[in-house]
Formats: sequence, C-alpha cells, structure tokens
Amino acid sequence: MKTLLFLSAVLLPTSVFAAPAVSKEAAAKTALAAVPAGTVKSSELETERGRQFYSFDIVVPGKTGVEEVHVSAATGRVLSRKHEGPLKERAEHMMEPNEHKPQ
Repeated sequence: MKTLLFLSAVLLPTSVFAAPAVSKEAAAKTALAAVPAGTVKSSELETERGRQFYSFDIVVPGKTGVEEVHVSAATGRVLSRKHEGPLKERAEHMMEPNEHKPQ
C-alpha cells in the first residue's frame, strides 16, 4: 500500500524569522535611489517563500499611482520595481488594509 504525503504551505508572521540583515532605513535609501525624485508613501517587511524583503510604495511628483520597489532584507539589493496604477494600488490596499502603513 502506498502512502501519500501532502504538504501545505504555512504562512508565518515575519516575527518568526530572524531579524533582517539590512535595516529598513538602508533599504529605503536603496529603493529611493531606484526611483529618482520619489518619496516613500508606505513600506512593510514581507516574507514570501521563506525570503524576507522590504516593499516600498514610492510616489513620484507628476505621475499617477506608485512605483513598488522590493529590496532584499538579506542583501540590500533591489529585487524588483514595477509601476502600479491608481486602480491596482487601490485594489491592493483593499485586499491588505493592515499591511500598507505609512512610513
């Protein structure tokens, strides 16, 4: 008889993981360097697939929406940058109301 083993993903709060090697302030400087003339609107430390990163929503004067920049909490490098238009940003905030706190 064969036995099947099912594994499920477990989402753990960020507090379960070790403190990030890179400070939030250092990560913010890196994110702002990637978006000239930008200002951090909100930020959070996230964990996905066992990796921690900072997510910054950065507003740029004269542009709608935000630039979302992810910075590794382990290395301090930019992992991704994408533009979120106003509708996408609003929908994201409605899905995760407590996760996007002002800087």
